[in-house]
Amino acid sequence: MTTFDFSGLDFAVRSDIPEAYGTYWDTLAAPGNWWTGAERVAIAHASREALDCPFCVQRKQSLSPYTLSGKHQNSGPLSERVVDAVHRIITDQSRITQALVDDNAANGLSKEAYVELVGIVVTVFSIDEFHRALGMPLQELPEPKSGEPTFELPEPLVEDMGFVPTLPADGATGKNADLWMPGSAANVVRALSLVPDAVRGWQQIAGVQYLSLQGMQNFEQDDNRSINRMQMELIAGRVSSVNECFY
Repeated sequence: MTTFDFSGLDFAVRSDIPEAYGTYWDTLAAPGNWWTGAERVAIAHASREALDCPFCVQRKQSLSPYTLSGKHQNSGPLSERVVDAVHRIITDQSRITQALVDDNAANGLSKEAYVELVGIVVTVFSIDEFHRALGMPLQELPEPKSGEPTFELPEPLVEDMGFVPTLPADGATGKNADLWMPGSAANVVRALSLVPDAVRGWQQIAGVQYLSLQGMQNFEQDDNRSINRMQMELIAGRVSSVNECFY
């Protein structure tokens, strides 16, 4: 397993955090449902380039992100359409529309592949932001593993929220019964369920950086946390406001 080392800090980092990061890094390198291991690592690389992309800076300042033409910073093998999707998620996510997702799907970036891409980008970005917050260099991306995607679709799928199909609230059954507890399918959890492994990866990191789904039922203080639930939610609310997360 990939090793994340936080030993050089002036304070201790809980052991479950680097363990979860290492597990996800190994998963990132492997083929997924719709992307090869090499493509998944390239998506992670593109998510890092987005923060230094001059075109993204121009587009963020534009009244409409759909009227400006240009090319993204792109030193990897991914197509311009895929890189555009990655960069929008990092730099201009609040202006992603149904029309954009549909146009991508009609031009080679299927909704299934898009959801897996979203899962990679948001999870890698969460890990990277942890490093940035501590003033540490980013972890080197893993070497891709060989193999082909599974192209596996979950069932049943519905289109009752968001821009992509999802499992219904009562649809986490059978091999996907681990995705959420019965009766606890918040939309934010269902959002990536077109690719169940994307949900698993995101939950793994969210569970150590914030709370597990089970831990969300604890409104006082987790024994494994230094601050109580009210303090956690105060910080989460402030971060969400700064990041313009309106969920």
